[in-house]
Amino acid sequence: MQESLEFAVVWVLVRFLGLFPRGLARHVGAGIGALAYRLVSRLRSVGVKNLKMAFPEWTNEQRQDTLRRLYRNLGWLLAEFCQMSKYTPENSQSFLRYEGLQNYLSARDKGKGVLIVTGHLGVWELSSFYHSLRGYPMSMVIRRLDNARVDRLVNNIRCLHGNRVLHKDDFARGLLGAMRQGETVGILMDTNMTPPQGVFVPYFGKLACTASGLARVALKTGAAVLPGFMLWEEAEQKYVLHFGEEIVFDRTGDDEADAVTNTARCTAVIEDYVRLYPDQWLWVHRRWKTRPEGEAPVYGR
Repeated sequence: MQESLEFAVVWVLVRFLGLFPRGLARHVGAGIGALAYRLVSRLRSVGVKNLKMAFPEWTNEQRQDTLRRLYRNLGWLLAEFCQMSKYTPENSQSFLRYEGLQNYLSARDKGKGVLIVTGHLGVWELSSFYHSLRGYPMSMVIRRLDNARVDRLVNNIRCLHGNRVLHKDDFARGLLGAMRQGETVGILMDTNMTPPQGVFVPYFGKLACTASGLARVALKTGAAVLPGFMLWEEAEQKYVLHFGEEIVFDRTGDDEADAVTNTARCTAVIEDYVRLYPDQWLWVHRRWKTRPEGEAPVYGR
């Protein structure tokens, strides 16, 4: 009963926002985000704590303003997701574009596969969708949603133009196979992990347990690694899919040390983008939850 109710709510929301013109849908999404900002105080307190660690020089007003804009952006993300099935290469030109596509094409043409370092920054759902819409389908490593019907609904939208989903419970084999075929896979590397899948690397000056699978697969296969983020550019009033320059990996022959070093390198690149677009990162995630042995918890017990 609970699963059916959850599915019904998500289905109605997707269909409801999908019926609106895009501008109105974004306006409604921003309203939903503003309401969530006011109502979900627990997440807001996590966001404030994270921002204090990342930007200790900021005032409380700066942190609260950043969180308000984050919730607006999350509302926009919801609206865009509900609208995505209507997008075509032609009707999306007015609000979507690339920056650095040549970086991606150069990496792809090496023929050993491409691993995209990305995260919960900007409109991450729209980034892979837009890439497939422009003729470059890719795979995404994601966690299965608890509600199987909602999971199928969301994945059907994600994969309308040839994208594939690799689930985290079988992603290592899927990644290796994709790289052997010269494919592209995007991996969200900015969520809290636990050992042994995660290793501790610096993020905003504090150790964060971070997935090392991307680095290990790249080291094993020789796949190219580069950052990719779909970000809202206020001056243009557009979303821009940025592909940065390829991330050069260290290969010393010490597999474990290289995995940590290169995971840190990818994480530093994510931090660089977050510093440029601080109101577009998911500060309400408990990114520093897992601590090294003996270290006090960040968010309380």
